[in-house]
Amino acid sequence: MSKAATQNELTDGVSTKKADAVELYVQGLGRAAQQAARVLASLDAGQKNTALQAIATSLLDSERALVEANSIDMEAGRARNLDAALLDRLELTPARIRGMVDGLLQIVELPDPIGEITDLQVRPSGIELGKMRMPLGVVGIIYESRPNVTADAAGLCLKSGNAALLRGGSEALNSNLAIAKCIRHGLLEAGLPADAVQVIETADREAVGALLKMNQYVDVIIPRGGRGLIERVASESKVPVIKHLDGVCHVYVDKSADLAMAEKIAFNSKTNRYGVCNAMETLLVHADIAGEFLPALADRYIAEGVELRGCERTREIITNVSVATSEDWSTEYLAPVLSIRIVDSIDQAMDHIDKYGSSHTDSIVTDDKSAADRFLREVNSSSVMVNASTRFADGFEYGLGAEIGISTDRLHVRGPVGLEGLTNQKYVVLGNGQIR
Repeated sequence: MSKAATQNELTDGVSTKKADAVELYVQGLGRAAQQAARVLASLDAGQKNTALQAIATSLLDSERALVEANSIDMEAGRARNLDAALLDRLELTPARIRGMVDGLLQIVELPDPIGEITDLQVRPSGIELGKMRMPLGVVGIIYESRPNVTADAAGLCLKSGNAALLRGGSEALNSNLAIAKCIRHGLLEAGLPADAVQVIETADREAVGALLKMNQYVDVIIPRGGRGLIERVASESKVPVIKHLDGVCHVYVDKSADLAMAEKIAFNSKTNRYGVCNAMETLLVHADIAGEFLPALADRYIAEGVELRGCERTREIITNVSVATSEDWSTEYLAPVLSIRIVDSIDQAMDHIDKYGSSHTDSIVTDDKSAADRFLREVNSSSVMVNASTRFADGFEYGLGAEIGISTDRLHVRGPVGLEGLTNQKYVVLGNGQIR
């Protein structure tokens, strides 16, 4: 046997041992989470709210430490030449820390869905039949960049009675571990198991693979990140997945729209933040008002540094617009880039959304009630809006306290996933001796 072959065998052996060690580590977390989930399912709302308030206080008290930990990740991200959108999602400012705290406190104010019995009815047999909300169990969340997800996920899982097993991206490891320390402190202070929320402390990619195989401990996986991550999770996971692939969101400006309002909505939908899944990526404009509407709006976009790509009819109306290809129509830019298409009818706009959209969020700007009603009925996205910015597709804005992700799937839950989306239902039967 050659020296090179021997070296390869040694290397393969080390890699295998390392992968085995990571898998054992993640399995240990899964077992602990499963035990914690049993405890959480038995808690009342007051106990869970006490823990949430303790976590919020710990985050506020640790603001300086959180910013310092995040600065290490930001510096490393810049050294790795992460793009601007990724760095924006990674940054943890004092305002964003307060946003995490506000999200937790809003969750405290929400009704506890666990144990609620609804739809009670007396059946001909005399039994009472109803439905009760119950936790899913152990929720695994795999996410990239956004360290605020660590707190959001912890809060929502805790209030809904689920244990959380969190695997953030390597680019945010220091930030996530600092937030996890605050969460652990709050849990222990409230007398809850510290394993109710666990952050996987290794950046090794093998940890994701191990988590996706742990259907004996994990009840659902929620991925948050880029297309590569989502596709990997969807194809490899042995655990049920709640996901969305892309946020190819549209604003359609109808011929009857109030153009001043339409300009505000279209500008905000694109420029409020670029690196988020509810930012508009394609603007659709009715041909009857395109000539009046587009020039001034295009000037605002260009002044803001937004690159415009348009169809041929768009390029006849405004300058400084490159040609939009079919690939552009289906691209989630997450950047200051916008595609513009002129359409002849609401039907053509909805056909475009159906063909190129991602079932995330789509909005119509119109003063025509019949057009608004048709758009609401016929556009099958997880959020459909009338005369509002796509940026409102957000758990906090929807009053969910925070969101653990936005689902574009058609089963179990769609749209921002809040408390109810992290629960299931079971039938309960109340009798007084009935037999069949």
